[in-house]
Amino acid sequence: MSISRRRFIETVGGAAATAALAPALTRAQAPRALLVVDAQVHLWKGHTPFAPAHRQVVDFTPEDALKEMDAGGVSAAVIHPPTWDPDSNALAVEAARTYPNRFAILGNFPLDRPDSRDGIDRMKGQPGMLGLRFVFNQPHQQTWLTDGTIDWLWPAAERAGMPVALLGPGLLPAITRIAPRHPRLKLVIDHFAAPDKNWSNLPELVATAKFPNVALKATGAPSYSSEAYPYRDIHGHIRRLYDAFGPERMFWGTDITRMPVSWRQCVTLFTEELSWLSAKDKELIMGRALCRWLGWNLP
Repeated sequence: MSISRRRFIETVGGAAATAALAPALTRAQAPRALLVVDAQVHLWKGHTPFAPAHRQVVDFTPEDALKEMDAGGVSAAVIHPPTWDPDSNALAVEAARTYPNRFAILGNFPLDRPDSRDGIDRMKGQPGMLGLRFVFNQPHQQTWLTDGTIDWLWPAAERAGMPVALLGPGLLPAITRIAPRHPRLKLVIDHFAAPDKNWSNLPELVATAKFPNVALKATGAPSYSSEAYPYRDIHGHIRRLYDAFGPERMFWGTDITRMPVSWRQCVTLFTEELSWLSAKDKELIMGRALCRWLGWNLP
């Protein structure tokens, strides 16, 4: 069968155009790389942690962390300056200034000093400072969440638009009291609220999900399992919390310096082993939801 010269040129030209566009089409159809943002890391310099669960090393610098993050497929991380290094807030600020697309900060300051009530004003506006984080693990702090000692903090953080992450005795009852009184204050529960080996706090933790201004850091998961990777004994607990909080208020992370496995396995625990998480769930839980909660506009 004959074909006109014009039809031949149009056909060949169309095929050539399609071939030329093929690489671009392939790129457009390729899945977007997963943004993986660790909700908690500690960086320090010149001090050995007094918490024995953490690596007993004098330094864990931004560069140390970045090397491990790159190996583990971690895009960025939120620094929680540790109390064992009195200069850790300054180190965190320098890390965020130097690597603005890799590090942000939940900072802290003493809550029991005469100038404490000016602390938020001093912290806000520093490079990478997106919120606050307080742990009440010292003997004199044991009742602070429940006895009114720091009740001034909640309205101050609410006015400043600073999310607050928390961990300590009496945390969950405190959350149920604070959250409804300060609905514009974003609260974050650390480390699954530090469950015991039976996760006996699970019903109380699930109950806090009813407050829309409360989110959960799903950090340190391997440390709350009695099994080896992939820690199947805690999958059901994580699923129950996912059902309660949803992927928009559940933030993956590690607290890597006390984890018994690599960053990579902490990632794959969620991206490969929890089969009930959809691709959209993973995108949110592994980083996007945390960035939205904190207002971190990563590329």
